[in-house]
Amino acid sequence: MNHHSKFYIDGQWVDAQGEGTIDVVNPATEEKVATIAAGNAADVDRAVAAACQAFASFSQTSVAARSELLGQILAVYKKRSGELAEAITTEMGAPTGLSNTMQAPCGLAHLMYSRAALDNFPFEERVGKHLVVREPVGVCGLITPWNWPTNQIGAKVGPALATGCTMVLKPSELAPLSALIFADILHEAGVPAGVFNMVNGDGPTVGVAISKHPGIDMVSITGSTRAGISVAECAAPTVKRVTQELGGKSPNIILDDANFAEAIGRDTFVVCVNSGQSCNAPTRMLVPRARMAEAAAIAKATAESLVVGPPQNEATQLGPVVSRGQYERIQGLIERAIAAGIKLECGGTGRPQGLERGFYVRPTVFSDVDNNSEIARTEVFGPVLVLIGYDDEDHAVEIANDTEYGLAAYVTSGDPKRAAAVGRRLRAGMVHLNGTPVDLGMAFGGYKRSGNGREFGKWGLEEYLETKSLLGYPE
Repeated sequence: MNHHSKFYIDGQWVDAQGEGTIDVVNPATEEKVATIAAGNAADVDRAVAAACQAFASFSQTSVAARSELLGQILAVYKKRSGELAEAITTEMGAPTGLSNTMQAPCGLAHLMYSRAALDNFPFEERVGKHLVVREPVGVCGLITPWNWPTNQIGAKVGPALATGCTMVLKPSELAPLSALIFADILHEAGVPAGVFNMVNGDGPTVGVAISKHPGIDMVSITGSTRAGISVAECAAPTVKRVTQELGGKSPNIILDDANFAEAIGRDTFVVCVNSGQSCNAPTRMLVPRARMAEAAAIAKATAESLVVGPPQNEATQLGPVVSRGQYERIQGLIERAIAAGIKLECGGTGRPQGLERGFYVRPTVFSDVDNNSEIARTEVFGPVLVLIGYDDEDHAVEIANDTEYGLAAYVTSGDPKRAAAVGRRLRAGMVHLNGTPVDLGMAFGGYKRSGNGREFGKWGLEEYLETKSLLGYPE
């Protein structure tokens, strides 16, 4: 078992200020596989001081220099992608295939998209007698989650580097091993000292210290709505910018002219990818009330066909959820839904048959669900799908928008123009039409309690920039 006692600050690995540690548990075996140092406010102070000092020079670097630096990072990342994938499987239970084909490559893709956006970004604009310039916002605090660890690190670090910001990263304490490798990749690639800093620890300690710190100009968090609210509250006294990518309970409207077998089978699988641990998963499936039984049968057959098992097994499609706490929370939601009399089509409480150890959840489908029920309104963050009936298209849109969240929405129709028209009526930051998947070059973010601001591509760069008007600027 490894003990990681150091943080990456000012271009080197340094000892933590305190003596606290956090265990890293493999969710497939429930065994402790590593410990990490638990940071405190003093560690954050040290990291912020390094970032502040580095900002003076790094903020003045040219677009060409930052593009070259991102190119160097990409080269090292590609070389070490296998290490990242292995770490992700160990720390959060993603199947090996998923880690190698999606989890680790997502971080690489964000760095590539940030570099492409940088090379074409309009940092200056002439407006009559004036000049408008876009400048780096300053020192950024980056708080990332455990469910897609390198994806969210790449989605924040990429644009921060591209725009000339410096940063302090706090990765999730549940999935810190891939972040340690990511930091080492940046070091190997030659990122200047102080530009990138990383302090491990928990939210109430390190996250709060970052959010409150007067030396940090912006905080970008991906996490639960509860965590996002806490960051905003802590950041308010210093009036720093806060961008949030938070929770979701995304509606998925299957219109009456859709191919039910194709759409429902496809989207039931999408809900369960990554063991249901995706904030934009289409977990509320809306189907014509008169066809509920047909839809439920398709969803049930798909869910029951999914292979849940050890992440290293080649046939495994779903590994465990990340932790005992997550497992118990999901079990409680399923148990209360059953107790409330909601129709259970498949799955339910307990582990899948044959799995006696590990935080494995049975793919679960409920049908004839009331949109006001707990299971329909709460983000489960597990492989749990609810089917909700609607009477007509207007009713479907009404139900879809009846949620405190607004991250993503989905619409499927036999007529692409009809799907697009319905999509325009949905209050969500991203609407997927007829099964179109996430595009890492498109804006990612939500409405309402799903957060504010946008990530990915050129939209990600914009969040890390301030706008300055130079009035009367000479020709």
